[in-house]
Amino acid sequence: MLDSSLKSQLRGIFADLQANYTLDVTAPAQHESREELLVLLGDVAATSSGKISCSVKEGDTLEFSLLKNGNPTGVTFRGVPNGHEFTSLLMAILNSDGKGKNIPDESICNRVKALKGDIRLTTYVSLTCTSCPDVVQALNLMAILSANIRHEMVDGALHQEEANALKIQAVPSVFADGELLHTGRADFGELLGKLEARYGVSAAKGDAAAKKYDVIVVGAGPAGSAAAIYSARKGLKVAVLAERIGGQVKETVGIENLISVPHTTGEQLAADLKAHVQAYAVDLLEYRKVEKVELDGREKVVSVAGGEKFTAPALIVATGASWRRLSVAGEQEYIGRGVAFCPHCDGPFYKGKRVAVVGGGNSGVEAAIDLAGICAKVTVFEFLDELKADKVLQEKAKGLPNVEIFTAMQTLEIVGNGEKVTGVRVKNRQTEEERVVELDGVFVQIGLSANSATLKGLVATNRAGEVEVDAHCRTNQHGIYAAGDVTSVPYKQIIISMGEGAKAALSAFEDRLRGIS
Repeated sequence: MLDSSLKSQLRGIFADLQANYTLDVTAPAQHESREELLVLLGDVAATSSGKISCSVKEGDTLEFSLLKNGNPTGVTFRGVPNGHEFTSLLMAILNSDGKGKNIPDESICNRVKALKGDIRLTTYVSLTCTSCPDVVQALNLMAILSANIRHEMVDGALHQEEANALKIQAVPSVFADGELLHTGRADFGELLGKLEARYGVSAAKGDAAAKKYDVIVVGAGPAGSAAAIYSARKGLKVAVLAERIGGQVKETVGIENLISVPHTTGEQLAADLKAHVQAYAVDLLEYRKVEKVELDGREKVVSVAGGEKFTAPALIVATGASWRRLSVAGEQEYIGRGVAFCPHCDGPFYKGKRVAVVGGGNSGVEAAIDLAGICAKVTVFEFLDELKADKVLQEKAKGLPNVEIFTAMQTLEIVGNGEKVTGVRVKNRQTEEERVVELDGVFVQIGLSANSATLKGLVATNRAGEVEVDAHCRTNQHGIYAAGDVTSVPYKQIIISMGEGAKAALSAFEDRLRGIS
């Protein structure tokens, strides 16, 4: 099943394995995917110089667990880990051996180990979903780190009756001891936070003593990464606190307007940003969610979830923005049951069905074009009197026979039957006429909202919640700077955020030299 090139890569990846691993397979003799699974796992084992082996027995379900030196790691796959989930299998092995590049630092590992109780997690995935592997790999890693956690990946396509019984309409869907914990894209830190909220922790987390730096950068997207690099190049002691490296960039599939780089992807750019930051003496602290920012004289004290504190005379805020929600009746209730935000992840669930896209900007029209290849009908609702998307996208969408576009339409309510979405109630802003459009799903694509909540009352923000900055990225609070999509600077573009991040760092350094930060 694996080609010779991939096998050669795996031999290199597995060359330094220290422990012995067993892929403990249970497979019904007549299961349609039995041979596919056995061939795949056999090929993987054959590249490991005897460090990985397969054990096969008959059973009622198709699954396999990962054992390390004969002992359970807590990781199980119910399905064939092809597609994007093949990486999840490789990472489970490498993380169990202590060699995975996504293993968090000691403070985060201790938070995982402090979770209370016997925790059983199940994640339902689609093998075509680009967001699912991040969730699967994060929860697999938690299971490897803590003996109290078990996690299994379930291929929803192979277990359709099970997925239907749970009313799953979006992936990834994570269940904790049988109850829905999370739906959709998430990183390690977000999932850990939800588990802490649900199960509690058995010991105090974090270090009571604040860690001291010259500059603290909050956020590791284009703006935060640029700020960190420019600050480090000045010889300053820099910490970057980030929920995830890359920020909102990671949700961008294709990037073609980053000057001098004709084409890249969000995932690749995020990886490149991380590598560039790590080329300097920067403490890159991922999975940190800032809960509070306080002033202590000239020092800025940043507290993060888990109890850690960091202090510095200069704080650069580059927290970016998040997808906005409609904030209408039914939206929250039906998230994961007909309300979705990622057409690439959840589009396959609506094959042959009717969906709406709310939003006529680039992201909305691009979503409509993508969904048109899957869905029977796609209806676009734009609040303004005309679409905001680039003309080339508009023309492409209007040329598709199963795409219908309405402008001057206000979305009033997501309508459902208690189990799933059945329609959307909209109003024509010109005629005031209201109607319910029957459909099976709604994809919300209405832009971004600044992530500035933790700065509320500390620095000035505008009506949209964006941090107000001057031409030098200074806020109205001495020693606090802001850059990128979280600010009032117009045009939310990667290249602009990078420049603003560099500017914020240079301003902070200039103020340091002048003794005014």
